[in-house]
Amino acid sequence: MADILILIPARMASRRLPGKPLADIAGEPMIIRVMRRAQAALIGPVLVATDSEVIAACVEKAGGSAIMTRVDHVSGSDRIYEALATADPQHSADIVVNLQGDLPTLAPLDLARAIEPLRDAAVDIGTLAAEIGRSDEHSNPNVVKVVGTAVTANRLRALYFTRATAPWGPGPLFHHIGVYAYRREALARFVGLPPSPLEQREKLEQLRALEAGMRIDVAIIDTVPFGVDTPEDLERARELLSAP
Repeated sequence: MADILILIPARMASRRLPGKPLADIAGEPMIIRVMRRAQAALIGPVLVATDSEVIAACVEKAGGSAIMTRVDHVSGSDRIYEALATADPQHSADIVVNLQGDLPTLAPLDLARAIEPLRDAAVDIGTLAAEIGRSDEHSNPNVVKVVGTAVTANRLRALYFTRATAPWGPGPLFHHIGVYAYRREALARFVGLPPSPLEQREKLEQLRALEAGMRIDVAIIDTVPFGVDTPEDLERARELLSAP
């Protein structure tokens, strides 16, 4: 496939967990754990895009690379797009992966799966989902569901993303995992679009792409990586990653 660049947006001003990227998990800052897993995927260079000199220094001390960005970005997509211009002015990378910095348990092989849908030239954006196994998550608005039509046994074409329980009726529901692999031109188009009505209603950025007619395909993986959004999540991540 084309050259790939992985960008991890990171900022200190998390509303529910301030300073989240530097939160210690079993002796290592969370952003470093995420960076190491991205590097282990062996699909391309990994850079952290941040507005914090403290985060940048932490990344560089750990042997990684960081790019400073503006402080006023409203989304990670905007932040990585700015970083992309600095990191790759020659436009060598044709695929850009936006990896959230709060997924310290993401398996490297699962990260690599996010780019697989882009083998299809009709697909603009690749992402991930896993089947929901717990019934209480069906109605949990913090669990984003993807509704799609099967392309292959392990791939969906996304029709909608929602916080509601969907689709209705018997059958599996899929938990969307916020990792995005963009074609470079798709990322440029996406960040140039204004927020869309459904995006604003559901508070889900990916709906902007669907409303604009962009195609998102979803690779189905086995498990949902544990995401850290709250102090309680952080304690759980410490338990998971401290276990022998």
